[in-house]
This record gives sequence, structure tokens and C-alpha cells, in this order.
Amino acid sequence: MEPTSTSVSTYSGPEPGSPEQVKAIIAELRHLYPDAKCTLNFSTPLELLIATQLAAQCTDERVNIVTKDLFRKYRSVEDFATVSQEELEQDIKSTGFYRNKAKNIRAACQRIITEYGGEVPHTMKDLLSLPGVARKTANVVLSNAFGIVEGYTVDTHNIRLGRRLGWTTGEDAAKVEQTFMRIIPRQDWLDLSHLIIYHGRAICDARRPLCSQCTLATLCPSALLLQK
Repeated sequence: MEPTSTSVSTYSGPEPGSPEQVKAIIAELRHLYPDAKCTLNFSTPLELLIATQLAAQCTDERVNIVTKDLFRKYRSVEDFATVSQEELEQDIKSTGFYRNKAKNIRAACQRIITEYGGEVPHTMKDLLSLPGVARKTANVVLSNAFGIVEGYTVDTHNIRLGRRLGWTTGEDAAKVEQTFMRIIPRQDWLDLSHLIIYHGRAICDARRPLCSQCTLATLCPSALLLQK
């Protein structure tokens, strides 16, 4: 059942997934990271689309290093659509899975030209029609490039912290997104995704969470277990 209640008898905070717990967590994260935002560097919707595709199984820091030169070399959707597979592969190689990423980026840009007049579409349905674009990428582009919040951007940090906070038991991003959208107020969807990413990097590490330093510990049913 989602969200899940905790089985840890020593946890005395509000029910996981309850409005009380969610509101308190959002407030504390906003206090901790007042400048939280998308950490991918971009200046246009196209650049964000490309950067987000490159970020799959790769850190944002590495992507930003790669796109610094990439976006100087490729300045338009036509540039990405017409470059050879081999050349683009070499330009993005250090992001990993570069063959599939290059294939999808080229195909997505070709479709943007033929179906959308050379402009990155700004609806969920149209973005999902692009090769290599799933809901996470579509949500990132819609919310950060167009200011349109249709869903909740779920990444590995959000899944990990969601499980630790008792919001979900799942690992499937699509199902976790639906759960989050039920328990988190819509006006917080965009900011909270960023806030959780910041907290996941700073405190709630995958292998060694710093629970003793975490100001969310009294709201987290996993904190006592993870400290052991």
C-alpha cells in the first residue's frame, strides 16, 4: 500500500505521507536549500532537452562539462539532426551509453523538424513522441523550460528519499510519480523534486546517509535504522 506506514516502533513522528509530514518536510527543505533549481546548464528548451537526455545514467556535473563545448558546436536543432552518428558519439562519449544517446538525440531533433516546425514541443503528449524521451525528461523540459507543471520529476534521489521517508515502497519511476502526485500539493511538485535532489546529494547519500546531521531525522521513519 502506498504511501506506506512505518513499522519502526521507535518512530514517533507524523504518519509517513500524511499532509502534516509532507508539509513539514517541504518547509525544512526550502529552509535548507533556498536556491535549489535544475542543475543542468541550458539557455533554450532544445539545450535542456539534449542535456536531460545526456543525464541518463550520468551526473549533471559531467553533463555540464560536456555541454559547455557541445552547445557551442551545435547551435540549432538542424545541427543535431544532420550531424553523423559517429561524430555525435565522440562528442558525448564521456556521458556513457553514448551510442544510444546519440541515436536518440539525432532522431528526436529530426522529428522536431518534421513534426513540430523546428521548435521543441511543449505538451507532454508531443514530448513523449520524441525518441529517447520518457516522462522524467518530459517533466524536466516542460517545467524548467516552459514553466508547465504536468507531473512530478522522479529521479533516483527522489525514489531513494521517497522510500526512506515512507512515501513509497516502489522503485518504478512511473508508479512513484503517481504516488507523489497524490500526496504532494501540486504547487510544490517542481520545487520539491529539486529540493530532494539537493538533499540527496548533501545529506541522504545512497550508501552513507548522514542521519545524525539531518534536520529531517524526526520526520523520517528510516533515520534510526540507517544510523545503526
